[in-house]
Amino acid sequence: MKLLIKILVTAILVIIIANIMPGVHVATFTTALFVAIVLGLLNIFIKPILVIFTLPVTILTLGLFLLVINALIILLCTNIVGGFSVDSFWTALLFSIILSLSQSLMNAVLGVKK
Repeated sequence: MKLLIKILVTAILVIIIANIMPGVHVATFTTALFVAIVLGLLNIFIKPILVIFTLPVTILTLGLFLLVINALIILLCTNIVGGFSVDSFWTALLFSIILSLSQSLMNAVLGVKK
């Protein structure tokens, strides 16, 4: 049940951020649901591999390189999900920061834990 709530919250946040932020385009709510599912799967399977390979750079930048990895995950999601697009790397970086912060806020408000 918690997983479904997290997916729905992420999909709603993706729609809201896409409507507010220029450069992020989502076709429908169904597309936003697919974006939420694909982002979850990419964060489970691909992100740990990227973090391990870029560990020296991440340590040198005191963890700031993780923001770059998040932006790359967003860009990879745009290639996988049709109807979802992000115009540039910098837009993906800002989108990932806003999405992460808003997800944390919504999870705290709804009482959903990891």
